[in-house]
Amino acid sequence: MTEVAEAARATASPVLELRGLGVRYGRRVVLDDVSLAVGRGCVYALLGRNGVGKSSLLRCLLGQQRASAGEARLFGQDAWRSRQALMERIGYVPEEPDAPPELNARELALFCGRLNVRWDQPAVLARLERFQVPLGTAFRNLSKGQKGAVMLALALGHDPELLLLDDPTLGLDVVARRAVFGELIGELADRSTTVLVTTHDLAGVEGVADRIGILHAGRLVLDGELEALKAEHGGSLEEIFAAVAGDRAGDAPRQAEALGVRA
Repeated sequence: MTEVAEAARATASPVLELRGLGVRYGRRVVLDDVSLAVGRGCVYALLGRNGVGKSSLLRCLLGQQRASAGEARLFGQDAWRSRQALMERIGYVPEEPDAPPELNARELALFCGRLNVRWDQPAVLARLERFQVPLGTAFRNLSKGQKGAVMLALALGHDPELLLLDDPTLGLDVVARRAVFGELIGELADRSTTVLVTTHDLAGVEGVADRIGILHAGRLVLDGELEALKAEHGGSLEEIFAAVAGDRAGDAPRQAEALGVRA
């Protein structure tokens, strides 16, 4: 294979891929035969109500949990078997901010910098300043929004190729939510970072996502380009989500079929 052909193949290969992923806890099936692929530079929003398996899916991608069936692959490698090598290329923001409570934001940035060869300390501090995070305040004394901002700044500090975000705006006020998504828009304008974000914030993600997927009853009942879906069905993301996974969705496969998407 020529160098040009090899480069083209690498570019075309998905950064993130799930193949028939299944997760169960005892007899309880959380995810059932979930398959999707996310290409380089794409922002993929994974939506679903509480308890549909979004966090379990992320844990499989991070190599923290072994799938009950199928596989999760990042950059063409098995996420479970190659976790240590893959983590150097990934940034992650958990749903609940978690850091040593006694360290302040500046100390956390210095600590992470010692662990990452490609760490950009000035960029991290600049991002914290844009978020108006007090650099000298212990992490435990920050507001939830400020803690989330610290986690996002640290996740981006080593210039990751893939960013995984687990409901990063949950519990934040309107101003803080806009700041998070605004920061993502700015980051993505500067580099071709691939993003998978799980979220309940449909309005916020609508201005950021290229593609969306909706999990319902453990299955991926919708997967498509956001603008194409909106144009085809003449509705907002909120309306599409309500039709597929809302209180009256009942039969998710039938609802998805009515929208013209795969179930």
